[in-house]
Amino acid sequence: MRLPFSVILATLGILIGVGATFFLRTQLTDALNPVAEAILGLPIRSNVFIYVFLPTLLFQATLGMDLRRMLDDWVPILMLAVVAVVAATLSVGYALSWVSTLPLAACLLIGAIISTTDPSAVVSIFRSISAPRRLSRIIEGESLLNDAAAIALFGLFMGFVMLGVPDPKLGDALARFPFLIAGGAATGWLAARIALGIMGMFGRHELAQISISVALPYLAYIGAEQLVGASGVIAVVAGGLTLNLAGPGRVPPQAWTNLRELWDVLAHWAGALIFILAALLVPRLLEEVRAEDVMQVGVVILAAIAARALILFVLLPLLTAVKLSPRVEQPYRVAILWGGLRGAVTLALALAVTESYRVPDDVQRVVGILATGFTLFTLIFQGTTLRWIIGKLGLDRLSPIDEALSRQVVAVALQQVREDLARTTENYELGRETVRSEAKRFGERLDDAVRTAEESADILDRDRITLGLIALAGHERDTILARVRERTISARMAERVLSDADRLIEGARSDGRNGYNRAARRNVAYGRAFRIAGFLNVRFRLSRPLANLTAAHFELLLSQRLVLRDLDGFITGRIRRIHGKRVSDLLSGLLLRRIEMVETALDGLRLQYPGYAEELERRFIRRTALRLEEREYVTIREDGLIGAEVYTKLSADLDLRRAAAEERPHLDITLQRVELVRQLPLFDGLNERDLKRLSRVLRSRYANAGDVIIRRDGAAKCVFFIASGAVEVETAGQTWRLGRGEMFGQMSILLKKRLRSEVRAIAPSTLLELDEARFRGLLERSTSLQEAVRASAEKRGISPEELFDVTDDDG
Repeated sequence: MRLPFSVILATLGILIGVGATFFLRTQLTDALNPVAEAILGLPIRSNVFIYVFLPTLLFQATLGMDLRRMLDDWVPILMLAVVAVVAATLSVGYALSWVSTLPLAACLLIGAIISTTDPSAVVSIFRSISAPRRLSRIIEGESLLNDAAAIALFGLFMGFVMLGVPDPKLGDALARFPFLIAGGAATGWLAARIALGIMGMFGRHELAQISISVALPYLAYIGAEQLVGASGVIAVVAGGLTLNLAGPGRVPPQAWTNLRELWDVLAHWAGALIFILAALLVPRLLEEVRAEDVMQVGVVILAAIAARALILFVLLPLLTAVKLSPRVEQPYRVAILWGGLRGAVTLALALAVTESYRVPDDVQRVVGILATGFTLFTLIFQGTTLRWIIGKLGLDRLSPIDEALSRQVVAVALQQVREDLARTTENYELGRETVRSEAKRFGERLDDAVRTAEESADILDRDRITLGLIALAGHERDTILARVRERTISARMAERVLSDADRLIEGARSDGRNGYNRAARRNVAYGRAFRIAGFLNVRFRLSRPLANLTAAHFELLLSQRLVLRDLDGFITGRIRRIHGKRVSDLLSGLLLRRIEMVETALDGLRLQYPGYAEELERRFIRRTALRLEEREYVTIREDGLIGAEVYTKLSADLDLRRAAAEERPHLDITLQRVELVRQLPLFDGLNERDLKRLSRVLRSRYANAGDVIIRRDGAAKCVFFIASGAVEVETAGQTWRLGRGEMFGQMSILLKKRLRSEVRAIAPSTLLELDEARFRGLLERSTSLQEAVRASAEKRGISPEELFDVTDDDG
């Protein structure tokens, strides 16, 4: 039928409700009256939707999200979600207050009810037409937070209506909003952390772990609503996000996969039931419809569409202009506008209003009719025409580049098939006449494919490079999945490495080679969390966050190196056959630079933590050995050489050893710095006591490629020693590079003046900072440091005697 499934389910529910009402009231027959009474008498209450179905849908949505990739787009998601809800609520609320006699509080309540959106239709269609993944991710994230914010506002305005406050002040209404959000988030996070702790106690009992996950959203929702007085929806979302982030590292890989699959099934059932059961209520909600109600439904439709258009065609371009959001082409924005379907959540909230005895009867009637009428409009008119509109916008057709590429892929694939087919027919010794006839037929198809590919061979090299990079990043993702299945990449790292591969794909799609290189640099860079952890370590002596992040970064780099070394064969094989030697050579060069970048970052960590790299490599070998051992047990079992009892015992022992091998080794960053200082030639000649004292006062600083460490005309307050990586110094139109074991910043301190120099990192670097007073004291005691300062001064054309005269005068 090529319709969104929500439209089909809603139509089915409406037909069942209308049919039951018809048979109950008709004089034609009484035979079906018991069935009709049973259908219309179903105990469908708003609590069923809000306490049973809604947590299921929201929790599964958070578990299915790629949170690390979604965090890259948190600004547009948050802005679109929160601002869209507020805009729709205010637009519909004030528009209704001008054309109806309802109090403002009731109008704003209706606005909050209809501001929830169901993204399933537009997202499923976007996926079927290969729309940018980032666009689908933004829509999904916006819808999830949209529902949470809308339901929180619904509870707020519902309270005003029940208390009889006709015209609430907007400031008073929004002042309580932050508590609803913060309280719900804290409750959900705490519930998820408790659940994870309990799940960790049942490491070998998969069903117990899955059962705890099923209990989590309901307990979080009820706890937030009944005990804290905050938003239960936000609590469910926060609990799901916390489990999504921390669960893969706490739950065995197979158990986590089964948990996700169970939640997919539960959400599918809940989504189907919520649409059918909510649609059954439509005849009841529309029983008392009047002529003026139709006009008010029209006002709601226009106000809601206008508010969404304002977000998509004004706010989104502004976010794009300030580089906070990806560029969304106008056809996609039109599709998103028309794809803003409303569904069961809107009907469930309306039902909650009609059930409340504290809400006036006239408000109940209007809320039920307007919410139902608007939902029916979006499902019947927008839902049934969405695919047609997408076709008219041309979003369901391949771009010229993809069309040309598909023809070349067919030609290359058929050439490979011909070779394989020839070997197969020879092995099976088939009849020559049959083989010759089929070969001729296949050859004609191959000739047509080659001719078509040659006619479209005008793809620019730039586009070929982009397409090759997309294919390379896609193969990298497949390789990661294979390594995860083999357990050579840990479950804790799997989500992170896959997220990095997705970032490469999207970077190549959006900006070709530059986007791919940016994503590659970001994948090895030290993030904002590193800087925060470093600050906590220096200022408050809290070393654990920095140790955990460093260990995770170490493991990430080792996983990336493992995968990158497997990609060259894909370039020289597949990509060369489709895009040619020039493109494959260029991609090989890009891959080589990525490998060098990862190796540089790894070398820097090895210098700081020499023993830890060895521990991680030992862990990798143990995991690989366990995987091979498991494969041997399976083979012997399939050959019938051992029975089920022996195999079960062997598998149990293997699971225990695997659990121990999955544990990441502990990293003590405080014990490692002395070794790092001892390796730097600048500190030769210091005794053991001075080395330990120096290691305590040196502060680590992590810099990514491109970070400015000392700005031009800035006053240097400390000296930097390069433990790993490299920096570039630019002064007086000249540039030179410094590497491991060298220092910078000392000239400005010793000459007591600002130098017009700028220092920028050109690779992921680890720097050691020493303040001015301690540097001067160290300079007096270390002859090797004095020689390094003299050599640096001569390189810049500064007299060493002048430099040390200034130092002596200061002394």
